[in-house]
Amino acid sequence: MAMGVTPCLEDFLKQCHLSGDSAYTAIRSLLERLEDPTTRTHARIFLSELHKRFHSKEASESCLRTYHFQIQDIYLEQYEGFQKRRKLTMMVIPSIFMPEDWSFTFYEGINRHPDSIFKDRTVAELGCGNGWISIAIAEKCSPLKVYGLDINPRAILNPNPDAMSKMVTENASEEFLHSLSNYCALQGFVEDQFGLGLIARAVEEGISVIKPLGIMIFNMGGRPGQAVCRRLFERRGLRVDQLWQTKVLQAADTDISALVEIEKNSPHRFEFFMGLAGDQPICARTAWAYAKAGGRISHALSVYSCQLRQPNQVKEVFEFLKNGFHDISSSLDLSFQDDSVADEKIPFLAYLASVLKMNSFLPYEPPAGSRRFRNLISGFMRTYHHIPLTADNVVVFPSRTVAIESSLRLLSPRLAIVDEQLSRNLPKQWLTSLNVGEIESGKHSVGGVAVIEAPRQSDSMMELIRKLKPEVVVTGMAQFESVTSSAFERLTDITREIGCRLFVDISDHFELSSLPSSNGVLKYLAGNVLPSHVAIVCGLLKNQVYSDLEVAFVISEEETMFKALCKTVELLQGNSSVISQYYYGCLFHELLAFQLADRHSLPERSVEKTRAFEVNGFSSSAISRLDHTELAVNESDEFPVVHMDVNQSFLPITTPVKASMFESFARQNISESETDVTCGIREMISTSYGFSSDSNSEFIYADSTVALFNKLVLCCIQEGGTLCFPTGSNGNYLSAAKFLNAKIANIPTEPEVGYKLTEKTLAGAVKNLNKPWVYISGPTISPTGLLYSNEEINKLLLVCAKFGARVILDTSFSGLSKPHRTIKYTVKKLLDLKDQRTGDLLNSTYELTEFLAGRYKQLKQRLEACGWEVLEAQAGVSIIAKPLTLLGKTIKIKKGESTYEFKLDDSNLREAMLRATGLCINSASWTGIPGYCCFMMALDDSDFERSLECISNFKSLVC
Repeated sequence: MAMGVTPCLEDFLKQCHLSGDSAYTAIRSLLERLEDPTTRTHARIFLSELHKRFHSKEASESCLRTYHFQIQDIYLEQYEGFQKRRKLTMMVIPSIFMPEDWSFTFYEGINRHPDSIFKDRTVAELGCGNGWISIAIAEKCSPLKVYGLDINPRAILNPNPDAMSKMVTENASEEFLHSLSNYCALQGFVEDQFGLGLIARAVEEGISVIKPLGIMIFNMGGRPGQAVCRRLFERRGLRVDQLWQTKVLQAADTDISALVEIEKNSPHRFEFFMGLAGDQPICARTAWAYAKAGGRISHALSVYSCQLRQPNQVKEVFEFLKNGFHDISSSLDLSFQDDSVADEKIPFLAYLASVLKMNSFLPYEPPAGSRRFRNLISGFMRTYHHIPLTADNVVVFPSRTVAIESSLRLLSPRLAIVDEQLSRNLPKQWLTSLNVGEIESGKHSVGGVAVIEAPRQSDSMMELIRKLKPEVVVTGMAQFESVTSSAFERLTDITREIGCRLFVDISDHFELSSLPSSNGVLKYLAGNVLPSHVAIVCGLLKNQVYSDLEVAFVISEEETMFKALCKTVELLQGNSSVISQYYYGCLFHELLAFQLADRHSLPERSVEKTRAFEVNGFSSSAISRLDHTELAVNESDEFPVVHMDVNQSFLPITTPVKASMFESFARQNISESETDVTCGIREMISTSYGFSSDSNSEFIYADSTVALFNKLVLCCIQEGGTLCFPTGSNGNYLSAAKFLNAKIANIPTEPEVGYKLTEKTLAGAVKNLNKPWVYISGPTISPTGLLYSNEEINKLLLVCAKFGARVILDTSFSGLSKPHRTIKYTVKKLLDLKDQRTGDLLNSTYELTEFLAGRYKQLKQRLEACGWEVLEAQAGVSIIAKPLTLLGKTIKIKKGESTYEFKLDDSNLREAMLRATGLCINSASWTGIPGYCCFMMALDDSDFERSLECISNFKSLVC
């Protein structure tokens, strides 16, 4: 039939008579004429004639049998006085389900709601069939727009005279995504185990665009199907409530043999009833036999309403999953028995999804804690407890225990009194090495710090302080003493009198709530500046979702202590888990989001009247070690820094890594076996490095490589060993070992062999040492980027074995924490992918290798063009180079009103380059190789390009 010509009625029916597909083609052509304004009038006249031809019930049923379509009247209202139309005239086209009893029951259920819930809203019906419910809602309830969606692509055809909605298919999701708003009507009947996939996809399409207060209504037949579908909806973040339940008769010709097969081959059981009056359920097999014998069977029909929890956040999650992460969609479980759990987990998942979607890498965060996170902590203190803190009063640690132990290592007190509830995880030798004679004579104990445990009760604690006169006190507050500030004030007074540092733990009394109960310490801080000798410790453990996910912070209003703690956490821990900071940052953000900022000015606080007399400070050795260590530089928004000094990759995170990270938090009820990384690591060590291990091999995990290395340093110290570092070793590790007072021996290496450790130099260094511990970075040597061969590594190990030396073989720069279970889950997933040699991971690894090779070439060329001598590298993410033509020359830098002048040498090159260009590198004091600086090149594209510009600019400024 030509497009512009209305067909003859008889010709149209002849085409429809041929087959269902022919009827579908004829009706599709008719639809095109209805949509074209130039042919619409004739097409409407044609439809009217067609309607008259098959108006009666008998003619309509005959039309379905003969011509494969049917015109049907659906009555919406039966009572007199109804002012609008009482019926819809519909055309049922081939391959589209005809309206059945259950769909009428569903519409009756929707009718129980007031029309106002649809008024001026956009409505979507998923599984619309021929769309009669969508049209009925459009007619009756005055919505803004109605969309009918169906998995069947033929449902797009809707040449119904009463059509007031646009039928779209699942494939037309772009228009749906831009239009679906507050309300969705979802209907469906699950007839087999495969139906859930279609429903899940439809639900996710809807969820991804639902706005606040979004509601869905759906029905599912049969209790087993209802349970499965209800669980599916709850896993997608919907709160489901049953509105009503009824029974509907199954059509006599409905074939349920497929359900019988499912029951035969699975434990699943469907529910049917004998007639409408039957109250005892029967399985599909019994129902099939009963129906074959002439009985009438029915099934239950339940109608539920479901409302999205946190619609905006759930939308963010599903938009992330649709962007290349469909494989982990099935792992997402947003069902919660407790709303408080949902209120925590969903915002965090949304935030994590946004971070992973918007950022190709995890950005640099200061070792003392993310600036954003510290601002959120200080903002919470300011808003809820009226304490005017800033981010520069807050230092973040991985845990409360780490914060306390790190502070004690920083201060190295002769004697510390520690609350017995806080001393449990401190080093055992601190708790067992006490000698009363040493305390009285003022000598240090053998273990470095002598710790006495004390009860958590202020009177007992103060009596011990008076008698023993410790240099550091660490204590919590008993519940009955935490209500007022009197106990805290007495502790601050007595420790001030004897020049003792005081750390007060408020973890047990700190509430992340919109109505937090105050405590004596925070009440005191609202009216008084924190005394210079006092710091507050708080471990964040009270979350509803991940009971063992912890991060801690220390508050100090003394600048010297704040800076010392920042350096200490960097040396001993590297940094705190950024994911933990994200999680608790979300909690703080949610609590601050609905507060109006700065509504009330905070009252002036009292400053301490008298400072502590000769308070226990830092030892001269500790100050020297902190001052002469290259640590993180402070940066501001006005002066951003390009970090080529950080042992961290800022390269794009691959899709498998992102997927595993997100899945580890999205999952619920992760089993122990799913977080057991030992087998995967054992296999990787064997295949990658040739080291075999058995069940007797012990694997120890830590939060970071820095924390793990420092535990090994402490083992070396406890054994009375000497830690041996080859020249050109990682400067962070060497600085940490010095800070911990380890005995250190330097193993000289030669430039002729690229500063690699050789058998001869190693043997000469360790042969006269007692209990040597040898540090080897390999196979990739950091920071030089050279490689040890398998033969070279084996020879070095044989030398160590000959002289009884223990070996720390650091593979962390060769492509390789007690980490949280989510991190273990992520690592295990990636190890499994590596073993499976899946394409995505292998391709990502290959692309990264090629990418770094290109980076190395670019950076080497730029450095050499600017007067640097570059040491050839073979692997790794760093380059070391010597500013051959720059040393000894002068550079003048003007910043505001200040002018800085440097005569360049090893001691000031780093500072000069930072002040002049904003590029931060590691100097020769970090690499341990005279004259050679280190450039980390694992930056994102924009920072790498800026670093190249900085190198050129610095050369141009040198006189």
